Amino acid sequence: MQRYFVPDNQQANDRIAIGGDDYHHIVRVMRMGKGSKLICVLSNGKTARCEIEQITSENVIARVVEWIEEQTELPIRVYIAHGLPKGDKLELVIQKGTELGAFAFLPFLAARSVVKWDAKKADKKIDRWKKIAKEAAEQAHRSQIPDIHAPLTIHELIEFAKTMDCRMVAYEEEAKRGNHQTLAAIFQQMKRGQSLLAVFGPEGGFSDEEVDLLRQHGFFSCSLGPRILRTETAPLYLLAAASYQFELQ
Repeated sequence: MQRYFVPDNQQANDRIAIGGDDYHHIVRVMRMGKGSKLICVLSNGKTARCEIEQITSENVIARVVEWIEEQTELPIRVYIAHGLPKGDKLELVIQKGTELGAFAFLPFLAARSVVKWDAKKADKKIDRWKKIAKEAAEQAHRSQIPDIHAPLTIHELIEFAKTMDCRMVAYEEEAKRGNHQTLAAIFQQMKRGQSLLAVFGPEGGFSDEEVDLLRQHGFFSCSLGPRILRTETAPLYLLAAASYQFELQ
């Protein structure tokens, strides 16, 4: 059943109005009509199985058939901080990371980021990232859409990290040394409901200065196993490991 995220203010009693791009998708792409079934998820995570009652020139009016309980979110909140990579790699991380349960994405301007952030195109770029996250969250039957932050400096990232329960940086030198226990130790000490900020470098990795700075502010440097992963693969590995630790055991 197709799923759509709807702002809370679009609900009135047992009716939900769906407009904008979702209206187009329902009417033009999916070709739904009166009586068609769909799922609506409000901003607060409440989820309803609905039936289309009316289609106007601007909105699809759906009637709530029943409110349903779902448990599709990771038990811990994983924030993915990623040094801006080349091309569309961050889009891949956002799409697949959303499917795997990431709570939020925080791009940052790393010393070895080849891509230079264009402030003139910032709003358009961030809107695209948000659209990718929304569509991936719908596909994965999540009850919330991950937050997408505007790119930060590493100092702004460190300031943000003060609000987190746990902090880690994926550092390939730890893998080369054979130090593979730190990530498991972090997971074992975490409790459900806590937050983890996981930092990943761009294609060229981190500078020594960046790693030292992060360690000085309470980040654990972690290996992600004996193999060296691409920048777009590493966050997905972490999220899969978190799912195994907190959802499948």
